[in-house]
Amino acid sequence: MIIGFYYLHINGDLIFKHNLPGTAADIRESNFAIMLWPIDVEDRENAWRILVEALACGAKLNRVQELAAKWHCDDNDAQFYAHRVGALLFLDGNRWCATKGSFVNLQESPAGFGITALEAMAELCKALGYKPQKMWGATFVDLLK
Repeated sequence: MIIGFYYLHINGDLIFKHNLPGTAADIRESNFAIMLWPIDVEDRENAWRILVEALACGAKLNRVQELAAKWHCDDNDAQFYAHRVGALLFLDGNRWCATKGSFVNLQESPAGFGITALEAMAELCKALGYKPQKMWGATFVDLLK
């Protein structure tokens, strides 16, 4: 059940608005909103999508980390999410590496690195060419296919 929307403001803030009549349209039409995501509190993939894509489009790291903590989206949970959506996630030295399931090697395959698994997936999202769009754009999961 969609309870509201998070949208990325042009200043990097990730802002929540309750699902009221016209909310989505108002955000889509706003020149201050870069991207919007519906939030369904019963869907873990939805939470991860918001976190990964928001960070990939420039949301403030501290706000994304705050939501990740609130939603219990940590490095361990990231493993389950990555497996479910077809990404590979592993430690490479002291940094996380995220790749597509079809990973060959770092010379031939897109990859993302980060201190956290979330940061690595956001970097992979960018490497795959993610572009924020308010309607009908490809998601991180779409780009993994």
